Amino acid sequence: MAFHTSQETAELAVASGVSKAALPAGKALVGGFLAGAYIAFGGLLAIVASAGLKPATWGGLITLVTGVTFSLGLVLTVIGGAELLTGNMMLLPIALLHRRLGAARLAVNWLWVLIGNLVGSLFVAYVLADKTGVIGTAASKAGSPAASNFARLSAISIGKAVTESNAEVFYRAIGCNWLVCLAVWLGLAAMDVGGKILGIVLPITAFVALGFDHVVANMFFLPLAMFLHVPGVTFTHLLTNLIFAFLGNLVGAAVFVAGAYWFMNLRGNPEPAGAAETPYQRQPIFARRGNR
Repeated sequence: MAFHTSQETAELAVASGVSKAALPAGKALVGGFLAGAYIAFGGLLAIVASAGLKPATWGGLITLVTGVTFSLGLVLTVIGGAELLTGNMMLLPIALLHRRLGAARLAVNWLWVLIGNLVGSLFVAYVLADKTGVIGTAASKAGSPAASNFARLSAISIGKAVTESNAEVFYRAIGCNWLVCLAVWLGLAAMDVGGKILGIVLPITAFVALGFDHVVANMFFLPLAMFLHVPGVTFTHLLTNLIFAFLGNLVGAAVFVAGAYWFMNLRGNPEPAGAAETPYQRQPIFARRGNR
């Protein structure tokens, strides 16, 4: 499989960040809605695929199955084209570090994409998981697929909302988005669809199997648990989890992927000849860098 070098991938990441920052609010919202829905599709599939697998028999393979199936969400996002907050936490900061856009434009993009991701996640949780009866409820017949699905959702959501401390959520979220953004990075590096999918699946499987926290995934799992009245999962748990997951995801993306790869590949390097100028590039930057 052909692939781009790390230097070339870094330049592609910068170009992608600039392009995403230039999206109008409407497109950022719709793209965010799609990505939120796609991640929720992955979460829904992961619940159903791993439900009923007995820990005594399957052991750690349960989380491996969960991770492989959950990777559907990022595959749809990257290949299909959508706006995912956690990926943009890497793509826009590396463009910012390379002085191709301003902090205000980054913040505006994150805001619209965050809103879109939340709405998309809630739509799938409420309409396609709750109202369809796919997940079942506490009253589902024992031994039925619906009862197994509900039990699996309960285990996932209680683990994230109740069992983990705020510090654990934060640190797990760092590891999560480090891996998620590496999946995005490998997707950029690959030159064909097969390579992109393979590059995405492995890191996503790893973060899920390790029990790390993804803020957009949790926008699906925890609200769905509340819709279905999973015992012990409250709005306070939801809000606290999303705050600490957001902060940890931001550190994982901006520091360990955007910052590290910018430093290794782009720091001190001139902008490639013929690079497109955008309305968000400031005149003093071009003057300092000798482009005008």
